[in-house]
Amino acid sequence: MKQLTCGFIGLGLVGGSIARALKQFIPEVRIVAFDPNPDTLVLSVKENIVDTPAACVDESFSVCDYIFLCAPVSHNDQNLLAVRPFLKKDAILTDVGSVKTTIHEHIKAAGLTHCFIGGHPMTGSERTGFANSKASLLENAYYILTPSDDVPSEAVDEMTELVKALGAIPLLLDYKQHDYITAAVSHLPHVIASSLVKLVKESDGKDGLMKMIAAGGFKDITRIASSSPVMWQQICLTNTENISGLLEHYIESLQKIKQEIDSHNPVALYDFFESARDYRDSFIEAGSGPIKKVYAIQIDIPDEPGSLAAVATLLALNGINIKNIGIVHNREVEEGVLRVEFYEEDSIEKAIRLLTGRGYTSHLRK
Repeated sequence: MKQLTCGFIGLGLVGGSIARALKQFIPEVRIVAFDPNPDTLVLSVKENIVDTPAACVDESFSVCDYIFLCAPVSHNDQNLLAVRPFLKKDAILTDVGSVKTTIHEHIKAAGLTHCFIGGHPMTGSERTGFANSKASLLENAYYILTPSDDVPSEAVDEMTELVKALGAIPLLLDYKQHDYITAAVSHLPHVIASSLVKLVKESDGKDGLMKMIAAGGFKDITRIASSSPVMWQQICLTNTENISGLLEHYIESLQKIKQEIDSHNPVALYDFFESARDYRDSFIEAGSGPIKKVYAIQIDIPDEPGSLAAVATLLALNGINIKNIGIVHNREVEEGVLRVEFYEEDSIEKAIRLLTGRGYTSHLRK
């Protein structure tokens, strides 16, 4: 791969992770970056990620082979106009937004269809900002590319190879197809998760019993409701047609299953749950996707002081990094009392093998 210079406008979690991956896998790369938070730029330079910090979007970006628009979606139209005068010949402009139609429309209006390849790394974290970025965030994640029609095929091929070099899995899609798919597998689930949480909040009594006994199953299917309200507000405002259409179909399916429940139809109810289970079990087991897979196990431990600490110490001494650990207070759909979450899938097998050898009973969470 030729000597590269990459520019970043916005250096948050995703932009920072891409920049870190570039430095890790293509050490000779040069990185130019602007972020409205000066502390972010200072940190990025200190950590040897950014070579040229820019005070604004200026001529510093004129040497860039790739320019990543990584600011919030609502700022992209302004940023692409700001950087347009500094685009060198054959430079590729890309973004990282989870909705592609809006940015493609802005690109058309700006006359930049010859150099734009939309991008969406389908990864994320509950934490935000450059300080929480990491190169491994892109590892084995689908990185969707939505090239404009006027972009040379050679440029698309080079962008695809760049994505592969970062450890991600490139996938070429039409931008409208992208928005429909992500509305179904990412955007709508976030709306549903938030609506479920809101339903329980509004249905709970003054004693808060629903909240108190909310079990692992409920927490799992509503985990994504903890995401950024601002981000999901913007997604709903920019992918409105797809989300609304799929939401209408979902409401119709809920009404249908409600009728089956009301009529006590055993065959229809069984078919409903069996069909959903079989399709869910057919999913590819990978960490990629808009809703990240959780690597967690449940462990039976004795109800006595020091039990949690003993497990945590055992894993730590054997080089297994723990992302989260806690007691499960309600055993509905839970067979263990201690839940341990890891950063990587490989840690699960190692942890189970280690714990089994020490007499613990553990259960893999799907």
